[in-house]
Amino acid sequence: MKYPLILTALLAGSCFMANAQNAKPEDTEIWEPIPKVVTPGKNLGDAPSDAIVLFNGKGLDEWVSVEDKTPAKWLVKGDVLTVNKSTGNIETKKTFTNYQLHIEWKVPASITGSGQARGNSGVFLASIGKGDDGYELQVLDSYENKTYVNGMAGSLYKQAIPLANPGRKPGEWNIYDVIWTAPVYNEDGTLKSAARATVFFNGVLVENNFELLGPTQYIGKPSYEGKKHGPSPIKLQAHGDKSEPLSFRNIWVREL
Repeated sequence: MKYPLILTALLAGSCFMANAQNAKPEDTEIWEPIPKVVTPGKNLGDAPSDAIVLFNGKGLDEWVSVEDKTPAKWLVKGDVLTVNKSTGNIETKKTFTNYQLHIEWKVPASITGSGQARGNSGVFLASIGKGDDGYELQVLDSYENKTYVNGMAGSLYKQAIPLANPGRKPGEWNIYDVIWTAPVYNEDGTLKSAARATVFFNGVLVENNFELLGPTQYIGKPSYEGKKHGPSPIKLQAHGDKSEPLSFRNIWVREL
């Protein structure tokens, strides 16, 4: 015998109500696996206990030159790392897939130039080759400095316009906190899932789980085609503009 639809719905609803009445709070409690204990940094921005410290003023042991993989030759003074434009980009010795990154940067108070020629650098969230190959989070003086908006500080260069401009004036430290999800490829090299990035700039959300269209392209459209890669270093750019070199400090990463 077939029940009319309305009767079937009533019977299903009755079963649901009966199950709900018999349910206990314990039915939806999950006890394992227990999250590991992580001790936070003493001060906001300090590396937590499970972080890999990439730079804290104690040298450049975690970094190499992108060009030839020799020891990085940027300038270290106190807890500050300053770009050496004559020696090119540097990248981490270690490679990463998905991670949380903290990095602080400062444009010098004496900065000159305008637009893209004013305190230009970049944090490449995955370095996939020499030069500027990879996925770039732009670093630039964007305090009262006009440029194309998908190339200002906080942009995923030439792809994502930042949701706000919280940049501090030259001579003051800026902070990026980034969640990076690497792209995943199928065995044949086709894309399975795109890279994503969430970026907080001085505590302000400027990129909200943005899905990248491929590695950064200075000219043309980004694409994943032919770009299959695995775990990759994090790269810092020595941009070739003539403005005074900027500085970084307190760089750490947590693998996810």
